[in-house]
Amino acid sequence: MIVVNFVPAPGADGGEPRQLQCKTGQSLMQAAMTGNVDGIEADCGGLMTCATCHVYVREPHASHLPAPSEDESGMLDFTAATRKPNSRLSCQIQLTQEMDGLTVDLPETQH
Repeated sequence: MIVVNFVPAPGADGGEPRQLQCKTGQSLMQAAMTGNVDGIEADCGGLMTCATCHVYVREPHASHLPAPSEDESGMLDFTAATRKPNSRLSCQIQLTQEMDGLTVDLPETQH
């Protein structure tokens, strides 16, 4: 198990940061859904067809993740919130032991 921190956008409903114990081997999106994290919609269930699991990954973890695939990069162009250099789809981030302490900021909207 690792610790993952989800930080809501300023002024978002349920605006308190959440710290979850998460299983390695699952996606960040699956961990968020299991933990009932507000702000991750995951309308497509992780099939990378909706971009409603968009997150902003903080350093030091952002630079250690594998680069987004061409498909993920394309989907990030369709996020409802502004795409940033650290934007990722949480369905494409597989949790590993090295990600203990991962912090992600949630966008102000997924729709």
